[in-house]
Amino acid sequence: MIGGIGADAAPDVCSRAACRDTATWRIDWQNPRIHTGERWKTWLACDEHVEYLRGFLEARSFPVRVAPFEPVTTDAATGAEP
Repeated sequence: MIGGIGADAAPDVCSRAACRDTATWRIDWQNPRIHTGERWKTWLACDEHVEYLRGFLEARSFPVRVAPFEPVTTDAATGAEP
């Protein structure tokens, strides 16, 4: 799932605790001690929290990639991606 931390998090919302702002950034990261190969985790961030979340991960020496977040939209009638 892309989105906040935890199963109850809404999609497209910043992953920072207690933030409910719409995500504008995608932060992909790995913990090399437990993520092997090409397995990456994804957090989403709003403009206010992107540097905080990036710094949190980089302080732990985790590989981090940050890019603008582009939500995937689906056709409500068919559930298909455009």
